[in-house]
Amino acid sequence: MNAEVAEKQKMLEVADLRERASLLLAHLTKELQMLQMKNEIQSKVRTEVDRQQREYFLHQQMKTIQDELGGNPIEQEMEDMRGKAARKKWSKKVGETFEKELTKLQRMNPAGAEFSVQYNYVQLLLDLPWGEYSNDKFDLKNAQKILDRDHFGLDKVKERIIEHLAVLKLKGDMKAPIICLYGPPGVGKTSLGKSMAEALGRKYVRMSLGGLHDEAEIRGHRKTYIGAMPGRLIQSMKKAGTSNPLFVLDEIDKVGRSNQGDPASALLEVLDPEQNNAFHDNFVEIEYDLSRVMFVATANSLSSIHPALRDRMEIIEVNGYTEEEKVEIALRHLLPKQFKENGIKPKQLKLAPGLLEAVIEQYTDESGVRTLEKRIAKLVRYRAKQIALKQKHSLTITIEDLPKIYGPSHARDKYQGNDVAGVVTGLAWTPTGGDILFIETSITKGEGKLTLTGNLGDVMKESAVIALEYIKSHSDIIGLDPDVFKRWNVHVHVPEGATPKDGPSAGITMLTSIASAFTQQKVRKFTAMTGEITLRGRVLPVGGIKEKILAAKRAGIKEIILSADNRKDIEDIDARYTKGMRFTYVTEMIEVVKHALLKEKVENALKVA
Repeated sequence: MNAEVAEKQKMLEVADLRERASLLLAHLTKELQMLQMKNEIQSKVRTEVDRQQREYFLHQQMKTIQDELGGNPIEQEMEDMRGKAARKKWSKKVGETFEKELTKLQRMNPAGAEFSVQYNYVQLLLDLPWGEYSNDKFDLKNAQKILDRDHFGLDKVKERIIEHLAVLKLKGDMKAPIICLYGPPGVGKTSLGKSMAEALGRKYVRMSLGGLHDEAEIRGHRKTYIGAMPGRLIQSMKKAGTSNPLFVLDEIDKVGRSNQGDPASALLEVLDPEQNNAFHDNFVEIEYDLSRVMFVATANSLSSIHPALRDRMEIIEVNGYTEEEKVEIALRHLLPKQFKENGIKPKQLKLAPGLLEAVIEQYTDESGVRTLEKRIAKLVRYRAKQIALKQKHSLTITIEDLPKIYGPSHARDKYQGNDVAGVVTGLAWTPTGGDILFIETSITKGEGKLTLTGNLGDVMKESAVIALEYIKSHSDIIGLDPDVFKRWNVHVHVPEGATPKDGPSAGITMLTSIASAFTQQKVRKFTAMTGEITLRGRVLPVGGIKEKILAAKRAGIKEIILSADNRKDIEDIDARYTKGMRFTYVTEMIEVVKHALLKEKVENALKVA
């Protein structure tokens, strides 16, 4: 019996035969169970070994069959990868990393989940254009020709591109500049990037940043995550096939931020010429050189760009177009494009003289030419419909036909005369270009209360308070007794109350408006003004001068009053923009009031005393 001596002794000590038999039976049952369990385990182990042997034999058979047919596809692919790697111009460090990762991939089971992640990583390392560069075209005259062919005007931008090419030609190698084209919508910022790429002979890559709020879109995900991918920068480099493409970062001012991180901060490394030669992507995990990439960012507004990001870029302002420029753009680019898109031949449609000017003036209100292109498309479609329906029509479309094609014209803010006291024309800057606005002041009997309406921001409200306080303390300049202000309530209103308005540039306009309301004197005809004011009586410079001048021109303004410190801005502007306009420069608020108010009083003037 397979039992301990103590147990055997215990059984012998039992005198009763039945009890001894019972103990023996219990022990034998336990032995039997142990043996059964042992047999079960042995059979399981044998089955497992048999299965593994079977799989091994099958794999060996499969390998033999594949060798007969022409090799294992996965192993063959690994060898192809090795062959491609040998032709790559990458650094020793990248080569070592690739070899290590490929060896790791070869050891993996193709059926495993990790295999596809590792395969994608190795494939990406192979697809990236390490050290591959396209040759820049140094034909400066041809580059100028391409830029002039695609875009009318925009001299500053073209000059900057030619400068870049000239330095590249002389030096042979340089850190690519990071340019930010900033201006209103529809002036050709994005399409300019395409022309720049053609002029330089580089591959063109565009990446839209509007609404981007996940940092991983820029830097990529770590390989450990399911569905991990490299960032869009690395993906775009792979698509471009060279390490020096022209990269357009569209709408950089519309990058968002969320709990997934701040993409604007992730772009700091990308857009720093001192750092981007070793850009780190979380998926690639090897530093990638972006220093030869020419980055061109576009933005409508600089205020919403991260300050550190703005500091890294060279800001080039792309201003709106004058009416004459828009006509040229329409004739050179927009009309031929619409003829082609709508199946009309140029000989089937003629435009009457002055028609384009009328379309621009009556049916568009913008700095760019996007709405103008839609209007021209409508004209061409109108003719396409006439031809398709075989309707009788004259070859030339005249100005009289416009209401029939577009409907009634959109009444744009025009100068409204000077027959009402307290109404003064101001100039405003908006992200879509310049605009004119009217500031109206009325006075009523009361106890000197000031009311402001028109959805004004804090800065604009403060300007109105400063203007009124200045007039109260310098009432002698408008010939009034200081006590008068205690007997009249002042109401300042800026029309279009649904539109939020803010900024300091309406300061001198508000001052003139309040002075005109109290004196009941007329404001100088066809005059608009812009400038910030201080309690000391100084007139300070403001921005957006070119856009404001274009808006004034569209509205029929002849004279602009502005700070003497803005004189340099006017001198910077091309003479064709300022043609037919007179500029009056002021440094003190007294000068504004004296120049803007005429001695003549309005009809039915209030008696303010």
